[in-house]
Amino acid sequence: MALEITDANFEELVLKSDKPVVVDFWAEWCGPCRMIGPSIEEMHTEYEGKAVIGKVNVDQNPGVSAQFGVRNIPTILFIKGGEIADKLVGAVPKAQLTEKLDAIL
Repeated sequence: MALEITDANFEELVLKSDKPVVVDFWAEWCGPCRMIGPSIEEMHTEYEGKAVIGKVNVDQNPGVSAQFGVRNIPTILFIKGGEIADKLVGAVPKAQLTEKLDAIL
């Protein structure tokens, strides 16, 4: 299962990571979020050891969501070296997610 990222562990797991990080900002009630959920889970397995794949529940973690200006979900941030390298908003095909991640690996 993709890593659960929270307001409390965001800095440690994401900003201080020595690997690229994909962060999926989502919520239980969000239909498009549920559509891309399986792709995020597959990527967690496929990129194990190469990248960190995690999810932030925006309802439970408003701090980090506000910090990055997440207004629409799903929002997927691609972070490398503590900086946002790329971003996708909305339900997108898995191929688009892996293309963005591969570009920063």
